[in-house]
Amino acid sequence: MVTGRFAPSPTGPLHAGSLVAALASWLDVRAQRGRWLVRIEDVDLPRCVPGADRLILQQLAACGLVPDEPPVWQSLRGPHYEAALRRLVDGGLAYGCACSRKDIALAQAALGRSPERGVELPYPGTCRPERGGLRGLTPRAWRLHIDRCEQNWPPRLVGAAQAAIHLEANHRGTVNWSDRRLGPQRQAVAEAVGDFVLRRADGLWAYQLAVVVDDAAQGVTHIVRGEDLIDNTPRQLVLQRALGLPHPTYLHTPLVLAEDGEKLSKQNGALALDTSDPLPRLRAAAEHLGLPANNADTVPDALAQWVGAWRERWATHADA
Repeated sequence: MVTGRFAPSPTGPLHAGSLVAALASWLDVRAQRGRWLVRIEDVDLPRCVPGADRLILQQLAACGLVPDEPPVWQSLRGPHYEAALRRLVDGGLAYGCACSRKDIALAQAALGRSPERGVELPYPGTCRPERGGLRGLTPRAWRLHIDRCEQNWPPRLVGAAQAAIHLEANHRGTVNWSDRRLGPQRQAVAEAVGDFVLRRADGLWAYQLAVVVDDAAQGVTHIVRGEDLIDNTPRQLVLQRALGLPHPTYLHTPLVLAEDGEKLSKQNGALALDTSDPLPRLRAAAEHLGLPANNADTVPDALAQWVGAWRERWATHADA
C-alpha cells in the first residue's frame, strides 16, 4: 500500500511553510488511495518546545489533515535506533569517533580546507579503523563508514525499491537518484559530507538514522517534503542500502520564503499558523503547490478537489 508521512519537529507550532509540506504529503497519499501518517520527530529533545507536538496535531486536524493511525514519537523509539546502529557496527559499516569539533577543524585545516559560512566540511576520517581507530580514546559519536558501505553494497536495489530511485555507487560513493518534481539528482556523499554521524556526542540520535529506521518500520513508500531537505536524501539512500532497507520515492516541494528571501522557518520568526479559519490558509498552500483555485465552502470539499488535481499532476508519475 502507498504510505506517506508528515514528520514535523516540535520546536514550535506549524507555520505557512509547514502547511505546504503537510498538505502536499496528504494529497499525494489520498490521490493514490493510500495511508497517511504523522510522526513527531522529537529526537533532538533540547530543541523541542513543551506542548508543541499537541499543538501541531491540533493545527493539522483543523485543516482536515488527520492521520490514519495514531502518531509516533521518535523520543520513544531509542531501542530501534540502537539495534540499527549495532547492526552497522557489527557489519563493519560504522565506527566510534573520538574527535571534538576542534579536532575536526584542525584536521581539516591540515588538509588545506577552510570552513565556509553555513557549510559543514566533510569529516576527514580521522578515527576510521584503517587509520588506527580510537587509539584508546572513548568514542564521542558514531559514524557511518561511507567507503565500506560502497564496497559492501549488493549489485541491485533491495526490497520494494521504487523505479523512481536510481541508486548506484561508484568512485567516492556517488549516489544518483531521481526526484519526482526536480528530476535527476547526483551527489558524491563521501566528498560532500564524508562519514556522517549516526549518534551524536551528546548521546542523542542523529536525524539521518532515526528517519531511515522509522520510515522502514512504518512502511513509508512515498516521501513528500520541503526542498530544504533534499540534501539529506543521498545520505538516507546510502543508509537505507547499508541496512538492507527499501527505498521510498521522493518529491521535494518548493519552499515558502520570507520577505528577505530566506526559507520561512521558526528560526527566522515565522508566525504560527492561525487555523481559526483554515480555508484561506489551505488555499494559500495549494496555490504555492501550483494547484488550481477552487470555490469550495468547506475544508473537506476543498481538499477533495485538490486531491483530483494532485492525481492528475503527480500521482500518475509516482513510479515513472
